Amino acid sequence: MSQITLIHGSCADQSVDVIVNAANRNLRAGGGICGVIFRKAGYADLTAECVKYKLPLNDGDAVLTSAGRMRNAKAIIHAVGPNFGITPNAFKELYGAYYNSLKVMMENGYHSISFPLISSSIFGGNLENPVGESTKQCCRAYQRFIADYPDYTINVLLCAFTADEMQRAQIAFDEYNG
Repeated sequence: MSQITLIHGSCADQSVDVIVNAANRNLRAGGGICGVIFRKAGYADLTAECVKYKLPLNDGDAVLTSAGRMRNAKAIIHAVGPNFGITPNAFKELYGAYYNSLKVMMENGYHSISFPLISSSIFGGNLENPVGESTKQCCRAYQRFIADYPDYTINVLLCAFTADEMQRAQIAFDEYNG
C-alpha cells in the first residue's frame, strides 16, 4: 500500500531508492539541499552526469542520475522547481516537479523517494507561505500519482529540514490529508 509521510530531517540522509534534488535549470551544484547532494554524491561525477542532459531544463522537469558516492540511495532525481520571485504564479510547475519526479521514479522501477520542500526557500519569492504551498503541491502530486497508477506501490517521504519548516509543513500536510 502506498503512503506519504512528512518527516523532520534532510532528504539527503534518508535510506530510499531515490533522493530528489531541488535542482536549478542547468543542473549545477548550488546552495541548500542541492549543494549537500552534490557534495555527498561527488561534485565531479555528478556534474559529469548532469551535463549529458540537454540544458537548460524547464520548470517542472525531472531527470535521473546515479547516486554517485551516496550509499543510502540508488539514484538522484533532479527536479526543477520554479522561482516564484521570477514567476509568481508557477503553481502548475511546482506540482509538475513533484509529479514528474514520481513518474521518473516509476519508469526506472524504484518505489521509495525522499523529497525536499521544493521552491520553499530562496525560490519561494513573495509567496506568503512557500513551505505550505510546496507541501500542498507534493500532496496533490502524490494523490494524482496513486490515482493514475493504483497498482504501483510507492513510499514518499517529504522532508522538512528546520523546526520552523516542519511546523509549517505539518499544518499544510494535515489540511490536505485530513
